[in-house]
Amino acid sequence: MSEFRTEHDSMGEVQVPAEAFWGAQTQRSYENFAIGTERMPQEIIDAFLVLKTAAAQVNAELGVLDPMAATLIEDACFEIQNKQLYEHFPLKVWQTGSGTQSNMNVNEVVAHLANHLAKERGIELAQPIHPNDHVNRSQSSNDTFPTAMHIAAVTALDNHLLPTLRRLIDTFKRLERDNQGVVKSGRTHLQDAVPIAFSQEISGWRGLLESALEDIQHSIRPLLLLALGGTAVGTGLNCPAGFDTLVAQKVALLTGSPFKTDPNKFHALTGKDALVFSHGALKALAANLMKIANDVRWLASGPRLGLGEITIPANEPGSSIMPGKVNPTQCEALTMVAVQVMGNDSAIGFAASQGNFELNVFMPVLIYNYLQSVRLLTDAIRSFDKNCAQGIVANRDVMRHNLHNSLMLVTCLNPYIGYENAAKVAKKAYVENTSLRDACIDLGFLTPEKFDEVFKPEEMI
Repeated sequence: MSEFRTEHDSMGEVQVPAEAFWGAQTQRSYENFAIGTERMPQEIIDAFLVLKTAAAQVNAELGVLDPMAATLIEDACFEIQNKQLYEHFPLKVWQTGSGTQSNMNVNEVVAHLANHLAKERGIELAQPIHPNDHVNRSQSSNDTFPTAMHIAAVTALDNHLLPTLRRLIDTFKRLERDNQGVVKSGRTHLQDAVPIAFSQEISGWRGLLESALEDIQHSIRPLLLLALGGTAVGTGLNCPAGFDTLVAQKVALLTGSPFKTDPNKFHALTGKDALVFSHGALKALAANLMKIANDVRWLASGPRLGLGEITIPANEPGSSIMPGKVNPTQCEALTMVAVQVMGNDSAIGFAASQGNFELNVFMPVLIYNYLQSVRLLTDAIRSFDKNCAQGIVANRDVMRHNLHNSLMLVTCLNPYIGYENAAKVAKKAYVENTSLRDACIDLGFLTPEKFDEVFKPEEMI
């Protein structure tokens, strides 16, 4: 049986597991919100540790926190990340909508560890490090949680999603170079269309990713504004002058991203439009990835009875009953992630609309869905790139066969025999299962020599 220790808060005493670093307020939340399995994302905890470090440094510089206490708080934050002590942050997403309990969870764990470090180092403090009075100095949950949301979002985009997306773009650039000069039939409405170079088709995929990347980069700008310094309702009560600007500068130094204080703290606390806007760019990326994955699996369909114009890597057996079957599983995983991201976008939009008066109280669910989208997109793009896209090979013989059997090549005859006569050629060739050349000559629209002169599919791109 676990041993317990007694902790207290403003409501009284609480029994906390002896090995836990958290205190009374975390324990109350842990017991009162046993809802689901979704814990506060690690990215949020890491962001809190950054802002607690920055706040301690600035509080010491402004003379409202003992420098030794600030150093212990900073060292405690570093040790949590360095030793991966995330088991001490057990709270669920489904808690208070302001994220107050997760802010206090961080405050309590940092205070506990800071006091432990002081004891280890033989440092005598005038009073023990307190979760509220020291770690949370000059702050409120109402400005720290939205600040942590922005730090976590920017970090996840810059350090994970965007580099992964750039690698897939590079893969498509390489495939474009490898397939220069390969001409195939284009398709619109799932029907045969005029020719296209395979490199041109791939460039379309690349363009979808590059456009999404630019949109995501553009969406980061509003996320660089931080709410810290607004405290409870945006007025900055109990916050020393200059704290907001200085702490944003510290966060920028700690993260390498150009964070700034939001000039309008009232908007920063209640408005979540920056995250809605940014996730809209993620949804656009998801939509483009859905299109690319569908193209790839259609082109790879078969291997004998489908289009079969490309081959993709065979990574695992595709059926428990059909021997030798291989399925486009990476495409399926990527499209499922796209669906999840689109669903998350709806949840984020609804959550952002609940900014009643001076505070939004749907922040945990909003950032949980946002970070899940970034994480899933990052992992799915990396997997698709490594296990599918890099191994795409054009089946050139199949492409050539399909190209020369396409009735839509008749389009190149329009300037010579007119649209309606060209349509008659295509219909005759289709009904009689003959070539466009034979149909055109039989109808007397062109001589054999003239047809051969103007009918050059490879030059139609």
